[in-house]
Amino acid sequence: MFRIGIGHDTHRLVESRPLVLGGVVIPFDRGSDGHSDGDALTHAIADAILGALCEGDLGLHFPDTDAQWKDVNSMELLGRVVWLAHERGFEIANVDCNVMLERPKLREHIEAMRENLAKALNVEIACVSVKAKTGERLDAVGRSEAVTAQAIVLLTQG
Repeated sequence: MFRIGIGHDTHRLVESRPLVLGGVVIPFDRGSDGHSDGDALTHAIADAILGALCEGDLGLHFPDTDAQWKDVNSMELLGRVVWLAHERGFEIANVDCNVMLERPKLREHIEAMRENLAKALNVEIACVSVKAKTGERLDAVGRSEAVTAQAIVLLTQG
């Protein structure tokens, strides 16, 4: 059996926060505002897995009203979601992601993101795709006010 899930996350970019994407700290003068570390890419992947499992979304499992998740490393959240998938009898087959961010450019960080995510997902790096896009100076992403990530995941049973 196969299951497909899609995830999406957006975070406002603010001063005095690190910019974390795929578990990689990206040098920049602003970072993602969020209850956890604000890693929009990791959140989108976790939401995609939860969607494929029909288990709600990240906010249901790790609510921003719960102090234990304040400033938590999002890779830990992803690990818990992967564990849940395994408990339900599923393995991650592959994940394909888009990160939309006007600045900074992400090209030099993509491989590190893929490595971190592959490890957390228990898959080979060849099963993790991360693509960087800009907002073409349109909307909040294009004005460098936000970062957005999308992910789609394929789960296999067994």
